[in-house]
Amino acid sequence: MKKTRVIIFDDSAPRRDSLRVLISLYPDLEFCGAFEDCSRVVEVIDETQPDVVLMDIEMPNVNGIQGVSIIRKKHPELAVIMQTISEDDDQIFESIMAGASGYILKKASPDKIIEAIRDAVAGGSPMTPAIAQRVLMFFKQQVKNTPENDYTLTPREIEILALLVDGLSYKMIAAKADLSYHTVNAHIRNIYDKLHVHSMGEAVAKALKERLV
Repeated sequence: MKKTRVIIFDDSAPRRDSLRVLISLYPDLEFCGAFEDCSRVVEVIDETQPDVVLMDIEMPNVNGIQGVSIIRKKHPELAVIMQTISEDDDQIFESIMAGASGYILKKASPDKIIEAIRDAVAGGSPMTPAIAQRVLMFFKQQVKNTPENDYTLTPREIEILALLVDGLSYKMIAAKADLSYHTVNAHIRNIYDKLHVHSMGEAVAKALKERLV
């Protein structure tokens, strides 16, 4: 079985240790390193070859938002989950627009953290319900009257994109559209390709801004 490789960026040594222990408990996950900031983020990614990055936001020197922005330039498909104690709207917006795959609170339960890692590596965009609602509200407030664009989305892709905009998870979309999780994941990857985005947040932002749904 191929293990999901996970690395951590967090300036708290106790937090790094607790996440290392947590990840090591699961046979499908492999802990591959922990770092106190993003000063060497490119070199670290190249050296460790992770599938998922758990990224703290508040770090000295090079913080998590700067880190995910740097990662996206060289590794656009790498899953990066932001972790923070804050539900600050500005940080949420900056993280998603920088290309974060998901965003969870540090106080999330161990089960939720592991679920977020697995969801992200499967192509999902894990977010706590409260954060997802805040992101959607922020994007809705930013909607501008811009011309509609034709991205050749199929009717099914438009349907699934609309469900993403409504804040539904992959599993909820699968149930709502009577599709398998795998099929929903494939449709969403096609949507990302057509919209030229790399995350759920970017897809939702573009859908709302350009009135695609």
